[in-house]
Amino acid sequence: QVQLAESGGGLVQAGGSLTLSCAASGGTFYSYAMGWFRQAPGKEREFVAAIRWNGGNTFYADSVKGRFTISGDNAKKTVYLQMNSLKPEDTAVYYCALDRWSYNTLVLTTINGYDAWGVGTQVTVSS
Repeated sequence: QVQLAESGGGLVQAGGSLTLSCAASGGTFYSYAMGWFRQAPGKEREFVAAIRWNGGNTFYADSVKGRFTISGDNAKKTVYLQMNSLKPEDTAVYYCALDRWSYNTLVLTTINGYDAWGVGTQVTVSS
């Protein structure tokens, strides 16, 4: 069974940086894409960033463009999220997600585009 493990969350002051990591494990499997979502208290889970391994295309929510960078290594089934210029509104639980089967770029910004999820890591940005 596929498992995703996030790390790197924590408390940071506004304007600071954090790097989140996520590693997928659980046997041999194909990965079409990996992504990051976040969920703030009282809000729905929202898309943050995604990377499609074939071609290395990356996708970002408008709210994080220019501040966050997604990268990774498909062979290692590992994805990272470099977060710079953090704002208090970035405070949330950040979830890593794996898309093994969609083969569809159009769904990479949606929750339904992913079939496996991590348990999340808390990111808190103080003002």
